[in-house]
Amino acid sequence: MKALIWNQNGTIELTEKEYPKILDKRDAIVKVTLSSICTSDLHIIKGFVPRAIPDTVLGHEFVGEVVEVGSGIENLKPGERVAANCETFCGECYFCKRGFINNCSKGGWKLGCTIDGCQAEYVRVPYADCGLTKLPDNVSYENALFVGDILSSGYWGAELCEIKPQDTVAIIGAGPVGLCAMLSARTMNARKIVAIDTDDYRLKLAQKQGLADVVINPNNTNAETVIKELTENRGADCVIEAAGGENTLQTAWQIARANAIIAIVAMYEENQTLPLPKMYGKNLIFKTGGVDAVHCDKLVKLISEGKINTDFLISATFSLENIKEAYRIFEQKQNNCLKIAVKTE
Repeated sequence: MKALIWNQNGTIELTEKEYPKILDKRDAIVKVTLSSICTSDLHIIKGFVPRAIPDTVLGHEFVGEVVEVGSGIENLKPGERVAANCETFCGECYFCKRGFINNCSKGGWKLGCTIDGCQAEYVRVPYADCGLTKLPDNVSYENALFVGDILSSGYWGAELCEIKPQDTVAIIGAGPVGLCAMLSARTMNARKIVAIDTDDYRLKLAQKQGLADVVINPNNTNAETVIKELTENRGADCVIEAAGGENTLQTAWQIARANAIIAIVAMYEENQTLPLPKMYGKNLIFKTGGVDAVHCDKLVKLISEGKINTDFLISATFSLENIKEAYRIFEQKQNNCLKIAVKTE
């Protein structure tokens, strides 16, 4: 089968690989219908993910059809349409039982990082009884493509903030995860959503899609000043940092009100510093880490009910044959690219 691998020297290659096989009773083999490219794939290629293993098939965000299941799988059968969780988790260990699936002691692998991923014709999914979500008939593959990663990440960031109906939520970064965080904050009845980004196209998109009430480009507007004006000089009740830029962590704590929650879902390329003396007295709560994508069933239900729609994120669709060109366009953000769908059939 055709599959995209990354090499130690930071290049990618579309090559021929053997079809995956069932290795454990809780495995499933899925025929990939659509996959996507994420910024974390670029981080892997560039060497920013130390645990990533070279010559691994890239990709962790996909939907497809189950073609084979292990003997221990009772909730899935061949022919069913599914969305995949970006994480593999057992559902049984100390961390999984508490919803911390990113720290699963038996799984914890990320497809496309330490085991072969989905930018291929077929993929083996470990612990498939936990990591695959069946799709109802009224949810298309395109509708569900982002359920297991960026939509889960945005929802997780909003959930970490413990959003209340009267809250003003500031979201730094209007990229795919930030936009999904806005979508999620809407479902949690945030009173006002403020989007902050240096890309005017993305800010306008957030407004056009009804995701943000106020947009701020910090290149020409002081975010802290505007947010204080919106909140009777308090600051944002919740801040979701989804940008991972050079100064975005500093912006996050500066625009937050005292005793606010700051959820950091961004992946940084450099170490960050908290200026604790300057922050002293604000009594901020920071929550951060890799996404615990435990709400895929809920997200599929919200999509099925028409309460969430991420179709607008798909900027272009490429065949697997042309995935290297798709990577180039995604990395360079050509034509205001947000996300690319890669079709394998």
